[in-house]
Amino acid sequence: MAFCLLPAGCGQEQTFPEGSTMARIKERGVLTVGIKFDQPMFGYKDPSSGRITGFDAEMARLLAKELTGSERNIRFVETVSRERENFIEQGVVDLVIATYSITDTRARRVSFTDPYYIAGQDLLVRVGDATINGVSDLDRKTVCTATGSTSIERLRQTVPSADLEIVDAYSNCVPALVAGRVDALTTDDTILLGLLAEHRDTLRLVGKPFGREPYGMGVPKQDTAFRDYLNGLIGRWLRGGEWDRAYMATIGISGATSESAKPATRAGTGGA
Repeated sequence: MAFCLLPAGCGQEQTFPEGSTMARIKERGVLTVGIKFDQPMFGYKDPSSGRITGFDAEMARLLAKELTGSERNIRFVETVSRERENFIEQGVVDLVIATYSITDTRARRVSFTDPYYIAGQDLLVRVGDATINGVSDLDRKTVCTATGSTSIERLRQTVPSADLEIVDAYSNCVPALVAGRVDALTTDDTILLGLLAEHRDTLRLVGKPFGREPYGMGVPKQDTAFRDYLNGLIGRWLRGGEWDRAYMATIGISGATSESAKPATRAGTGGA
């Protein structure tokens, strides 16, 4: 027996093989997504309403609508950087959409979709600190970032003399930076924009990215059918306007443009 679903905007019947992840989610009626709760513009839990907002959340809601018929049929699970592979392998979530940079090391444990977003690593510093205007200025400076992030290895390679302060979440770096306990915060530029939004009087974005970070959705290593299904959806969203609308409703509010952030659709990628 196979389950059939008519994805929004697809125009043709989609058949899911029995036992596939897509069929299980459809039958269950709820999509479970690992996401961050502390990153404005990507994954942020509003303390008053409890609603999860941001670009990653919008991608997840698009997927929930495709698989269950409603974007409301979704359960978000807070997933910090160091737990992403664990949550996928242990089946805590169906997939992870959490500013998840695609790397060879991570791909040994999980399977990644095609990129759905391209970020660049940058720096957040105090407004009054004129000594840091690029990554080369971090010699012997204390730089804060999160456990399990790609930012750690790139910074160690680029400025081995920098002193790293590694914490559980990027949001923990902000009070340390404001108080002067660290000199800079480094991670992806759009994550920094979200953190900056609440501290514009005290912090500034350096604005000189020193590395590209392609974000993918993470699924179990052997689940190629689910990965390929997601690739088809990502390609359709990039071409059909859903990606652009999600961007403008979240990251675009900051004034950032999507030119460098929007991936090119992979040649031959079909609609889901």
